Amino acid sequence: MKERKSAKLISQQQQQLHQNGHLSPSKFAKLFDPEASWDKDQLGDVLHWIRQVVALVCGLLWGAIPLVGGMWLLVFLAISSGIIYGYYAMVLKIDEEEFGGHGALLQEGLFVSIMLFLLAWTLVYSLTHF
Repeated sequence: MKERKSAKLISQQQQQLHQNGHLSPSKFAKLFDPEASWDKDQLGDVLHWIRQVVALVCGLLWGAIPLVGGMWLLVFLAISSGIIYGYYAMVLKIDEEEFGGHGALLQEGLFVSIMLFLLAWTLVYSLTHF
């Protein structure tokens, strides 16, 4: 039985080989591969979810540290946009014009992330400091 499973595993690995001789990357490895091919929807989804994670982390952090004021919202926007820009421009090294330019890529998931950030920030601040 173990031989059967190992034979299956070997055959699956052989099926994953590309014509260039490398194993196909996992979905997680594709996130950091500058030579991976992206379509507009895939890249949009990845940028959207990265921005949501950043919004949740910043909202929880801002609420736990009692930060108040509109300046911190602007700091969040700068951090979030900087991370997104750095990801697609420096990590993935994609041609942004193929995906609608910088504006379209930087706007992906922006408004939802602002709402998530404000919700997390307000909720954590209110629950911990009142």
